[in-house]
Parts: sequence; structure tokens; C-alpha cells
Amino acid sequence: MKIGLIALSGVRVRTPELAALGVTLPGFVRRGQVIASLPSLGLLTVAGLTPPGHEVTYLEVAELGETTRLPDFDLVGISSLSAQIGEAYAIADRYRARGIPVVMGGLHVSALPDEALEHVDAVVIGGAEGAWPRVVADAEARCLKPKYQGAFDRVFEPPRYAAPRFDLLAGRPYNRVTVQTSRGCPRACEFCGASLRITDRFQQKPVDLVMSEIRSARRWFREPFFELADDNSFIHRAWSRDFLRALAGEGLHWFTETDASVADDPELCDLLAASGCRQVLIGFESPRADDLGGLDPTDWKRRQAPRLRQVVDTLQSRGVSVNGCFILGLDNHTPDIFPVLRDCVRESGLAEVQFTVQTPFPGTPLQARLRREGRLLADTYWDRCTLFDVTYRPKLMSVAELEAGMRWLFSETYSKPATWERQRGFARTRRAGRVGQHR
Repeated sequence: MKIGLIALSGVRVRTPELAALGVTLPGFVRRGQVIASLPSLGLLTVAGLTPPGHEVTYLEVAELGETTRLPDFDLVGISSLSAQIGEAYAIADRYRARGIPVVMGGLHVSALPDEALEHVDAVVIGGAEGAWPRVVADAEARCLKPKYQGAFDRVFEPPRYAAPRFDLLAGRPYNRVTVQTSRGCPRACEFCGASLRITDRFQQKPVDLVMSEIRSARRWFREPFFELADDNSFIHRAWSRDFLRALAGEGLHWFTETDASVADDPELCDLLAASGCRQVLIGFESPRADDLGGLDPTDWKRRQAPRLRQVVDTLQSRGVSVNGCFILGLDNHTPDIFPVLRDCVRESGLAEVQFTVQTPFPGTPLQARLRREGRLLADTYWDRCTLFDVTYRPKLMSVAELEAGMRWLFSETYSKPATWERQRGFARTRRAGRVGQHR
């Protein structure tokens, strides 16, 4: 069969004022461009799981353009985040109108399979491991079932594991490539809409498999910058040390997401720097501990809040920049949070900063709670799951106050002078750290 895999990705802010403001803010625009430029690791893995004897084509939705006729395939697989699920459904409808079967998977579809089945022939719930080979066999036999359950456990073990097909990206203008080293996160934050939703527990990929994937990807790109598609790297410290030592000889530059606990281990931080890690994203969520109570089952985030400056200094003095992530509109937030956050960013020395509005993604505990409390602004709001559009009523301020405060904070933080000052400050910290190492 000819199988087409179509990815939808990117960030599209729906609030007109914020969308217009973003055009003028280099710090905001840059991260959005990075996210939009990443290929779909999930679909590349689906390609790797496809049994031999089938022709697989990988497409980004932007490559389809506005043509009236989509490319012909015998089977189409589509993956999309919530924010672009409407566009994904529209593509699926067009293919089905031509009699071409469509299968859809991903986090949104796993949370709302019956919604997706209004537009597709079959859905994969959970990860593709353990499901996609059965989908292909049934499609070839013309007996697709509506729902296929992917594996929730042991996804990095044979026979479920398959290496992503990075060769499908050959000749494309990507300068960033994603590799996954783990799935899930033990912190279990109520807002998390990532891979925690499709796994039973935290799962770690063996170091030799990760290194094999990295080397495979490098064959198809010239000096790619790697992003680890993990919810929280370095949970397992022994694994982390082995992985970082293996990376140290590869001459890579890379980025990942982790949590504040990484700064508890000076040796690990040294290995991070030596391995070519250029930046880590850490979800601090709020600089005030009282804002973070109940965010995760053990109040781990709340206990870490007083250590923010120490975490930043520990990493950035070694030359690893920190992208500090903060959530706007938490239940304890009043309008005074916006100047507090601006001052926190300035005083902490953070090299980069990412502000997002609290977003109740489908299937998350946060969505369930806000629905129980009657605080969702609409029953269906998927196109506003951009991390920058307000979809609920905040507890201690109005929607208008949250939106206005966010615009003010973005102007204060992502302007060219503010962005440059953060970069200069990081350069000074890095130089000071290097001098200290040689004393």
C-alpha cells in the first residue's frame, strides 16, 4: 500500500491583540518559530512501525498548500495537537470523500476518540506501539476496526519498539530534530497534557537505542540541533549519567525539558555542559510557593519554588542556559502577579523565559476540575488550546484582566531591549563561571 502520514504542527494565537503584539516581540516569535519547525517524531515512529512492503510518505500540512486535490494514497494517517484538530478533521473529511481510509492518533484523539470517529475510519488510542502494525494489516485486508488500543507499557522493548524513520526527512530544510529518551513524568501535574496521558508509568529508553537514533538522524542532516521530546529528562540519575557521557563524544548541541531537581546534582550539571547541552526548559510555573499548592499530588512544585535563583545560577554558571517556564492564571493569581513575574525574570538572571496561560487540555485533570466548577468558557474550545488563549474563568481575576496582564507582561519581557539584556546577562554569568572553574 501507499501510506501517507500527515503532520500538523505550530502555534497559532487566536486572540487578535496578542497575535498582533507577537509580531513585534522577538523573544516570543523565536520560540514559536522553533516549535513550528520541528518534525513530527510521532509520525516518524509510526513510519518505523510500518511493516515491510509498504511505501510510506511523510508530509507536513504546509506542504499540501491550498490545492484542490490532495496526494493519492491507499491509507492516510494524521496526527495533530488540539489547537489544529479542526484542520486535521477537514483534511480527513476530504480524503474520506474520495473513498480513502483515514486513521488518526495523538493526544487529542486519545482523549476524545468518539469525536475523531465522526471524521475518520479508525483511531489509535495511546501510543502507536502495539497498534499500528495491526492497523496496516487490517487496512490492507479492508477490515479496519474503529478503535485500536496502543501499548501503555514497555513501549521501548521488542517487539513494540521501532526506530523513527529519519530518512523520510532527507532533503527538507529542518535544522532541528527530535529524539525521545523517555515517556511520561512522575510529577503528574494536573495541567499536563503531554505523554503522561498515554502511558501507565514513567518509561526510560535504553541509552544504546537513543544513541543509535541520534546517529541515524545525523546521517540525514548537516549539524542538526537536537531537541529531546521528553516531558522530564533526567528522572533516573544513573541512566542520565550514562547518557550524558555517551553524548560527550558526539559533538552535539541540544535542548531538553527537565525540572528543578537537576540542580541538586553538581556532577550531572557538569556532564550536561560537557555533553553539548545548550539549554534546558524548566517549569517553575510561579515564583511564589503559595501559588503552586495542589498543582501536583505531592506539592513538589510548591516546595521547589524558593530554589528558583539557585537552580538558574547552578546551570547557567556552567554555560547551560535556562528557559524558565511560568503559567499565568493559576487559581491564586491576582493581577499583581504580572509585575511580580516581570521582576522575577529580571532578578533571576534567566537567559530565556516562556509565559503561557493555564490551558485545560482535553483529558487532563485540570479540564475535569474546571468543568466541575463551571469555569470553562465553552464546551469545545480546541482551536484556543494554543497556550496563549484564555479558555476558562480565572478564580481571582477576570478574563479581561488576565488577557490584559499577559499582553503587558509580553511587552515588558519579550521586547528587543529586554531580550538582549537577558542574553547579555547570561553571557556574563557564563564567563564568570568559566573563570571560577580555573581559579
